[in-house]
Amino acid sequence: MVQRVDVTVRSAAAPSEVYAYVRDGATWPSWTSLESFELEKGPEDVGGVRVFRRKNVVSREEIVELVPDKRLSYVLLSGLPLKGYRGFVDLEPDGGGTRIHWYSSFEPKVPGTGWLYRIALQKIIQSFATGLAAVAEGAA
Repeated sequence: MVQRVDVTVRSAAAPSEVYAYVRDGATWPSWTSLESFELEKGPEDVGGVRVFRRKNVVSREEIVELVPDKRLSYVLLSGLPLKGYRGFVDLEPDGGGTRIHWYSSFEPKVPGTGWLYRIALQKIIQSFATGLAAVAEGAA
């Protein structure tokens, strides 16, 4: 069964400021709970593979879509027992700031565990989106 995670937050920063942070994987450990970043295959463009580490989880993600100042989309290649994971970070101008809509869908590899991953990823993505909004505001 397909699971969905959906988070929306607002940043006072302009979409270009927010996009600069979401596009640059090296900044992610400064505004998320991730501990490290490396570029496995680059550059950080469509087809680029980014590796993030958090505790003993190593996730590999491929960038599959970039629309400057509007969207970054990625797929999970490995790291969690999920299949078909695709995430989107959509940015929309909002009264001088930015509406950040971060959402994803996936299926669990192990039947019956989807709800558990949905709850965990909802909390993680909420914290990522909140961190992104805050770091972009600090740079503005």
